[in-house]
Amino acid sequence: MRVLFLTHSFPRFAGDAAGSFVLRLATALGQEGIEVHVVAPAAADAPAREQLGTVHVERFRYAPRRLETLAYTGNMASQVRESWGARAALAGMLAAELTASLRALRRVRPALVHAHWWFPNGLVGGWAGMLTRTPMVTTFHGTDIRMARAYPASRGAFRQVMRRSAAVTAVSRWLAAEAQEMSGIMPRVAPMPVETASFTPGPERTERAGLLFVGRLTRQKGVDLLLRTLALLPASLTLDVVGDGAERATLEALARSLGLEPRVTWHGAQPGHALPAFYRSAAALVVPSVDEGLGLVAVEAQLCETPVVAFASGGLIDVVEHGVTGLLVEHREASALAAAVGALLAREDRGAALGRAGRERALSTFDPSVVARHYADIYRTALGRAIR
Repeated sequence: MRVLFLTHSFPRFAGDAAGSFVLRLATALGQEGIEVHVVAPAAADAPAREQLGTVHVERFRYAPRRLETLAYTGNMASQVRESWGARAALAGMLAAELTASLRALRRVRPALVHAHWWFPNGLVGGWAGMLTRTPMVTTFHGTDIRMARAYPASRGAFRQVMRRSAAVTAVSRWLAAEAQEMSGIMPRVAPMPVETASFTPGPERTERAGLLFVGRLTRQKGVDLLLRTLALLPASLTLDVVGDGAERATLEALARSLGLEPRVTWHGAQPGHALPAFYRSAAALVVPSVDEGLGLVAVEAQLCETPVVAFASGGLIDVVEHGVTGLLVEHREASALAAAVGALLAREDRGAALGRAGRERALSTFDPSVVARHYADIYRTALGRAIR
């Protein structure tokens, strides 16, 4: 079977975190005998065509290079909201992606299209599929559902994508429920895979100290609340921040104003191969984000037997089982988060037990081979519906 992936986030170079789970799924599907071809936007540091193992990749240009900023940054919606240039680039992206998709469909002749994120890829995949009579599977990852919820004007297009899809999946129960509320259709829950071979506790359990945050530095990720939480905890406790983004300067200024400068280390964005060492050395990963689609960093931490403290929000309730694989905090307040962190750190044996249970559960749910078999079954079901 051949499948065409449409995505606006996909690794541009070795170790790139952008859309790494999309490549991971494509690679794992290859082990199941499914040949995956990918259509993605161009990037200055990525070739127009390449083959990554069994995965064939084609990247399309959609605007002058200085305006090709919509993909890979995680802030497409805000760019389009704030800039006429970005709106023009979005129109170019839709047209160019449709052209590239039709070209790939005619050349590859896949059994189906798999659109990652309903916008823009599900929209384009629906058009291309209609023109070529190719069924489509659409997967919701989080930012796309938040966009549909925040912009009611987009919901007509959202429902159109749902109707044109032979199967719809969401990476968490929360996203599936949100999609059902807006469309009346309940997606199948199917998470993305995590690189279980790389994220391990290590040959020997290292001494763990300090808190860790991994992710983009955007408002949605809640790092400001994490800094306020740190200010309530003992002065000996430190925080490592791994990631970069538009809010970094603001967050660094907040840390200074709270007197946290000596306790916080800003590491910037790190390649995927560097992350296990951060997880293994942390006493806990804190995920203070709101409405996280799933929370893959929490899964990565669990695979390294690092306990996770997070808010009981979004897809994180699928990843963290309170008191079993980590701690979930009900109230989105610094004091509540600080209390949970303090309770965890007060007993080292508890953190170790949560870490072991977290790894066991993560392996059974997010291993690439497990996820690939799940999606192969979804593809077969979608093709059966399309034939009927």
